[in-house]
Amino acid sequence: MGTTGKSIVKLDVDALIEKLNSALADEWLAYYQYWVGARVVKGPMRGEVEAELLQHATEELGHAETLAERILQLGGKPLLSPEDWFKASACGYAVPSDEFVKAILTQNIEGEQCAILTYNKLLEFIGHGDPITAHEIGEIMEDEVEHEEDLQNLLEDLETFIK
Repeated sequence: MGTTGKSIVKLDVDALIEKLNSALADEWLAYYQYWVGARVVKGPMRGEVEAELLQHATEELGHAETLAERILQLGGKPLLSPEDWFKASACGYAVPSDEFVKAILTQNIEGEQCAILTYNKLLEFIGHGDPITAHEIGEIMEDEVEHEEDLQNLLEDLETFIK
């Protein structure tokens, strides 16, 4: 990052990088959870759910790229090991042990709800201390809210379908 770009950050940069790395860990785990869920999902509306999960996986990967780039701009280093993702993650990873479409949707809704709350806390931490990071986190949070809504809509459709 350029010196002026870094000088406008009015936060503890190390603490911010740690929080961004936690979010990065969540995004990598969310990416994999969506991707693998799309591969194993079974049941009614499987095709629709699979397509939605793959779209979300792609968006989560984009979030990871955004976060990694910001960490580098702030002079930090993105987490380098998948083992570190589990240690740093706020939301964790839910193994899709029940492959039925309703269980997969429910797991991913819970993941999105955790992400929304986590990003909200991150925005509260940032406040006006780093407008660039706040903007990027706000955009990611918008996607997470949309993901939750998409998945809840699919779950509602599924419940109507199986009645």
